[in-house]
Amino acid sequence: MPEVTIQIGGRGFEVSCQEGEEAFLHSAAKMLDDEAQVLSDQIGRMPESRMLLMAGLMLADKAAGTDEKIRALEAKLAAVEEELYAVKNMPQPEPERIEVAVVPPSVTDTLAELAARAEALASVIEERSAE
Repeated sequence: MPEVTIQIGGRGFEVSCQEGEEAFLHSAAKMLDDEAQVLSDQIGRMPESRMLLMAGLMLADKAAGTDEKIRALEAKLAAVEEELYAVKNMPQPEPERIEVAVVPPSVTDTLAELAARAEALASVIEERSAE
């Protein structure tokens, strides 16, 4: 088991940890040291045991707040996942039926007559422009 020296509140501590856990231990020690530094700045010198107790309690308070946030976010995520599941599993809507009106024969005849007139006018214009 590796022995690691950590610094908390300006004091060194020898701590054992599992192989490969050294970086995590240093990270946790830094968090505790940061809290101890806040205490030291606010209160000044205090007994080591009291400083460690207070710093630990401050970290535990932060952890509890973080746990509450995580639970709230997990609940929100679960609700969103339920909503997404419901949307994905909704039955497909029935196809929308669109009715197209039938063009009456009189309109078709009128359009054909207009087209014939346009062609006749185009022919007249072509004849005159050729002259």
